Formats: sequence, structure tokens, C-alpha cells
Amino acid sequence: MTQQAFLRVGLVQQPCGEHDPALNLDRSVGAIRDAAALGARLVVLPELHLGPYFCQSEDPLLCDLAESIPGPSTHLLGALALELSIVIVASLFERRAPGLYHNTAVVLERDGTLAGCYRKMHIPDDPGYYEKFYFTPGDLGFKPIATSVGRLGLLVCWDQWYPEAARLMALAGADVLLYPTAIGWNLDDSSLERARQLEAWVTVQRGHAVANGLPVLSCNRIGHEPDPSGHSGGIQFWGNSFVVGPQGEFLDRADDQEERILMVDVDRRRSEEVRRMWPFLRDRRIEAYGDLTRRFID
Repeated sequence: MTQQAFLRVGLVQQPCGEHDPALNLDRSVGAIRDAAALGARLVVLPELHLGPYFCQSEDPLLCDLAESIPGPSTHLLGALALELSIVIVASLFERRAPGLYHNTAVVLERDGTLAGCYRKMHIPDDPGYYEKFYFTPGDLGFKPIATSVGRLGLLVCWDQWYPEAARLMALAGADVLLYPTAIGWNLDDSSLERARQLEAWVTVQRGHAVANGLPVLSCNRIGHEPDPSGHSGGIQFWGNSFVVGPQGEFLDRADDQEERILMVDVDRRRSEEVRRMWPFLRDRRIEAYGDLTRRFID
């Protein structure tokens, strides 16, 4: 079946601060329905959208939030994907086995089936982002997930900073790069430092689009979430969800506060047009890149 030239996508920028997962999920489901009503064929939710970003502190009891995949959330979202005939990208805290957990993004196909998963590969451990306490690094590799709307190069948040991840997805045939995200400001930082961090985050992802000739979809949460330990002022999630084309051109960008759905028509033809003008994949010197597998060159 020939795919349509344009793919309408919807990115759900939402707060996720309710402590009842059902309330956050209801908010997501409502936004998914709104996006589908506006013609979206692919809808993306933020990272770990079922609740507050719990990695601000280290608490073993919070592992009770994890769920199996397939499980309750994939069953509900799969049924919704089938009802609306759309593809849904969601982000879950996966319980793989007792004491073994992952930060996992899932893709629900429009027939309701689980098309595939991606387990977050790069796991941060920074003040307010103690993810290594909870998440085992992913072991599924950088493999695009085949769907009815194309091959999705699905990555998650901290993966955003790594050109290797984006490049490997591109080399494996991804049609688009997607980043469900939960990132924000430390309230103790100056306004200048906050601006630098935000623009660095946007810039590096636009660079992935340019270097690989692919559209990039980045979906972040919004709102202030306090630190449960009280050791900091919490995180102000900076939103700024955006979609860029294969030359890094903005197709839409949200602000740092507004709850909204970004609706964008992504031109599927642009990637090949751009790659013909800027043939970066053609000109790669693969025989000289062996040291990329080393931690550091002394």
C-alpha cells in the first residue's frame, strides 16, 4: 500500500503531576481523542506520563509503580488505538522481573496490537534525576519499530543528547526520530543558565535531524513537581515540545507552560529530497570510525 505524502502527527504536551495514575491517564486519553479528531494518525505522549517524575529521590517503594508489558496500560491504550485507528506512542515504567525494571516506550498499532518496545539505553544519574536507582539500561538496541505509519526510531529523553543513538536509528532505516521526554529546570539555577540548557536541548535534537536527514518529534511534560525528599525545590518541566523537519526547520514548537497538542503534517518526501542535496550518509568514512566504540582515546 502506498503511503500518503503527509503524515499528520500529534504531540501531547501535558502536566503529569497527579499522584493517581488514572487521572494522568485520563488526561492523556482525552488528548489522544482530541488529536485523532483533528486527523492525527500518530500520537506521542511524554516520558513516564502516568504520574509525577518519581526519580527526583531514591525510594525502593516507588518500584511498586512499575507494571508489566503487555499489561494494564498497553491493553487500555491498545484498545484506544484500535477504536481510533491510530498509532500511539506511550512511555511506561516496566516491571520485567522482581527487582528488574526499565524505562520503556511502547508503540500501539492501529489494530490494537503492541507493535514494539524500546527500552531506554542511556540512563542518567544527576541531582533530581536518579534514574540509575530505578532503571536497568535497555537491551533491545537501536532498532526502528515498523508500523502502518512508517518505521519509528523511538528513543527516550537522555538518549536525546547522543548522536550515536540517532545515527544508528537512521542507519537501520528509521523514517522519523521520536523522543518522549521529562526534562526541566533546577529552580536554583539562574535565568541565564536555564536559557542555555533549554537551547542546548533544542539545538542538539535539531542537529540529529540535520545530520540524519530525518524529522524529529520531541514531546515533553510541563508543570512544577516538588522534590518528595525536600532536598531541592523540585523540577519545573520546561515543555517546549517541538517538531522539526529534516533540515532542522521548526514545523511547530510549544512554550514552557501551555498544555496543548502540537498538530503537524510531516512531509514524508522531504527526507529523500534533503539527503540528495546533503548526502551525509554517502560520504561517511566508516573505515575510520572504529574508535567510536572506545570510551575515550588516551
